Amino acid sequence: MGYFVGAYATSPAGVKWDPEAEQVYYQQLKAFGNIQGLEHPFTGSLHQHDDDWFIANIDPSWQFVITCVPGIMGALAQNPHFGIASDDEAGRQEALVFMQKACDAIAKLNSANGKPCVKAIEIQTAPDRSKASGSAKALKASLETMLSWDWHGAEIIIEHCDALVPEHEHAKGFLSLEDEITVVQELNNSLQANLGILINWGRSAIESHSTDGVIHHIKRVKDVGLLKGLMFSGVSDTQTDYGIWKDTHMPAAKDADSEFGAEHSLLTREEIHRALAACGDALTNDTIIGIKLGIRPKDAPLAPRVGYNQSALGMIDNFFSK
Repeated sequence: MGYFVGAYATSPAGVKWDPEAEQVYYQQLKAFGNIQGLEHPFTGSLHQHDDDWFIANIDPSWQFVITCVPGIMGALAQNPHFGIASDDEAGRQEALVFMQKACDAIAKLNSANGKPCVKAIEIQTAPDRSKASGSAKALKASLETMLSWDWHGAEIIIEHCDALVPEHEHAKGFLSLEDEITVVQELNNSLQANLGILINWGRSAIESHSTDGVIHHIKRVKDVGLLKGLMFSGVSDTQTDYGIWKDTHMPAAKDADSEFGAEHSLLTREEIHRALAACGDALTNDTIIGIKLGIRPKDAPLAPRVGYNQSALGMIDNFFSK
């Protein structure tokens, strides 16, 4: 299996752009034998700092999954009504303009690489419903528009983020999984589309405040035939530098076979294997499997930035080698 790494979350250039440090980091990633490519953030342009640098430094064999969540969160900070699921028409149209820019960035990356290299785009169902109204109806309207565009070979996948729930504080507060499933099923049936859903381990754990909730989400999406991927980000129910139930992409916990790990992370080797097992026969060579791990302290040296990723990928590899 080859995996996708959300390398931007552990990047040394995450706080301040440093192309030399980022180049060394990318060279380390290229040495991994089990990376299929990157989960790459879209914030409004192909690369947040320098498109040309990015194109020159990627491995030409890599594939990419473009994630829109960093750009969406930035836009929400300026306009809480922003989002493809927004009931505010101006906010919904603003989100569609953003998505059109993401579509253009995919075309640019494919052109620079000389071939289609973007496997999928991960979209998220903003807005935060504690601050603005969002609905399945608005999401459906946005997706109908987006499905009319040429995505240059990339699949459109909804990455489920934690929904607004009454029981506890949320991180994202986007649409419920059931609303997302309903819209995807309707459009797949009416438009013969191939939309699907990706589960983010950490965000599903945040929504349910449990690791069992992750398994429920995986099985629910699998049972309706919509499971397109599984991305592993950790979370903690204990106060750490990553916070309690915060969407900070906490690394996996350390165990006897891993050199690097985060203390009190609920994302253990056993939970990684349980989640992968829950995918069942939906787990194929075409399934997006990957990791997106943050780093604390934010000025950490290169070794743990690379090491957290290596250790987590080793835990996934161990599942498939059993």
